[in-house]
This record gives sequence, C-alpha cells and structure tokens, in this order.
Amino acid sequence: MKPKKPWLNLNGIIYSLTQLQSGILKNNLSSFEQSTLKFCHSWLSGQQSFQLKTSGSTGTPKIISITRQQMEASAHLTIKALKLESNHTALVCLDTKYIAGQMMLVRSLVCGMNIVAVDPASNPFEKIPSTLSFDFAALVPYQLQSIIHSAGRSRLNELKCVIIGGAPLDAATKKELLSVTCICYATYGMTETISHIALQRLNGDQPQSYFETLDGIEISKDERGCLVIQADYLDNIELITNDLIDIIDTHKFRWLGRWDNVINSGGVKVIPEKVESAVQEIFDSLKLNNRFFIIGIADVKLNQKVFLIIEGTPFSKDLLSRVESELEEKVGRYEKPRALKFINNFKQTETGKVMRAETMHLIPASSH
Repeated sequence: MKPKKPWLNLNGIIYSLTQLQSGILKNNLSSFEQSTLKFCHSWLSGQQSFQLKTSGSTGTPKIISITRQQMEASAHLTIKALKLESNHTALVCLDTKYIAGQMMLVRSLVCGMNIVAVDPASNPFEKIPSTLSFDFAALVPYQLQSIIHSAGRSRLNELKCVIIGGAPLDAATKKELLSVTCICYATYGMTETISHIALQRLNGDQPQSYFETLDGIEISKDERGCLVIQADYLDNIELITNDLIDIIDTHKFRWLGRWDNVINSGGVKVIPEKVESAVQEIFDSLKLNNRFFIIGIADVKLNQKVFLIIEGTPFSKDLLSRVESELEEKVGRYEKPRALKFINNFKQTETGKVMRAETMHLIPASSH
C-alpha cells in the first residue's frame, strides 16, 4: 500500500504535509489542536519512541515507552483487518494526548488517509459541516450514543466502518446498531497493546458475540481465568491482564468482566458485569435509560455485599418494586443486590467511562 500525501483538516483549518513536518504552531490553539499538531510533527520528523500513560488494565497506571516500529505494526494490522485505503478519510475525534487518538493519526499517516480532526465532544458531527465526509472513525460509547440519539444519526451511515472502544457498550446501544448500515466494531485493547488487538463486529450480516484477534496475536488464560496476550510486535512478552475471559478458540474470546471488580459475597465470587447484563435486560424491558453499575461493599457477615448503584433520582415505590421483583428472577441468591442506591451524577473519565470507586465516595458511609 503506497501512501499518498495526506492533508489534515483540524477544526476547519487545513494543514499540508509540509506544514505538519515543519512543526507549525499558531496562537490561541486548543489543547486538542496543540497535541494533534505536536504528534504529527513528532511522527513526521521520525521520532522513534513515545511516552504514554497506561489506564491500569494490567495493574497500577504507569508511564511506558512504546516504539515507532510497534505503533506502525499495530497500525498495519488494523489497516489490513478493516481494509482501509489511501483514498479514505479518517475522522479523529478522540483526545490525541492518549493512545486511542494517537493511533488514529498513525493509521492515517501510515496508510496515507486524509484526516478530519475535531475537538472531542459528545457528538463530534455537530462541529463538522455536512459537506465533509469520511470513511473511518473511532468513537467511545458516549459519543456513539449521542450520535444515535441526535438528528444527525444518518451521518453514521456515510462511513464505511467505525471502531468503538474505551468502555463496554450497553445492550441497548448494540441493538440500535443493528439498523445502522456502517459496519461497527467493538475493540479490545489498551495502551500496553498499543491500541486494540481484537475486534467484535456488532452489526451487518455477520454480527459476533465474541472478540476475534488480529493477525499474529496469541491468547491464553492465567490461573485466575484472565487474558494473557502475546504479539510479535510486543516482542512476544506475555502481557497478563486483569480481564476475565472465556476462550472459544485460538483467535476468539468472550470478555466476562474485570478480575479487580469481582465481589466475594459469602464465599461466592460474583462477577459484577454478569449481574449488570441482567440489570440491563430489566431496564430495557421497563424502558429505563439510567446508567448503573454493580459494586461490592464491605460487610461483617458476608465479607462483601452486592449493591446496585443507579444514576438519577430515586424510582417511585412501584417502579422500585418491579425492578427488585425482576432481579429476584434473573440473578442468583448471592448475586442479587442487597440494596439499590441512587446518585444524581456519576463520576466519569474524559472518555465517559464510569469511575466506580470515586462515585461510591458520593454515597454517605452511613447509608451502606
């Protein structure tokens, strides 16, 4: 694949390859504009290593160094898997200070795609004229949800494919994607793997219930049941994650939840994500759009007790009763939440991922 000379449309300002190489910076640039131009200049200048902060998927967040060669190898895997071409245009609307946004730039520069980049927002399409079109984009779930529920939903169908990462997609959004013609993929990856190492097709004629690894990725499980990753471009070092999985075959796996989220209730291990799946079904049936999560709270008798934390104002007595009744039928004895707690607004990361522990601090300890 011979790359052509790409151009960058950054918040409506066009930069040529020559300008990007020169490291041109203007006054009054947004943080996103500064980081985008700085990264493009570093890449085009031949910088060989990049420092990035991990998210904590494999342990405590830390600063790691990744090489240009590794980023190029990861980019080529995605380009091949998604059949990206040099005549395509990529939409970059994720923060380019982090791996997800940076790898969108790398894929574009390696492939020779043109780039339309806009400051990250809940609905990036609102900042882009309808005359501009693109073929490929990366979104986080809250962006996808905002687009789907907006008047500009149809613009999704102008794209050839979209990758979605940063947090798991809820069942309601996955269902909405079935009527979208643009092919959408959930991604599995982290900073340590230099973006995604597996894709899950969510719509079209062959939707998948599992992740499928990219070429050259080997997977296994450790004694906890957590995913272990090996890849050529990661020097074949075993990368041990905290993600509980079921392995279907050598290239396919189902994500079950986070090992660090597992609740020990009365000696029984409860996977919050499994209970959350049941709660989502109940909320969908009752047409409830509240965000929620399951968490374990310290308890003298049980070690931990299961709580369901819901964003928004408390439900009516009748609605609360219906939810509790449905939970009785759908989850096991130790999985059933001992209490339902309401919080007006969840704490969340810049990418819309709910910060469970920080959110729990908003609940008075006396109500536990």
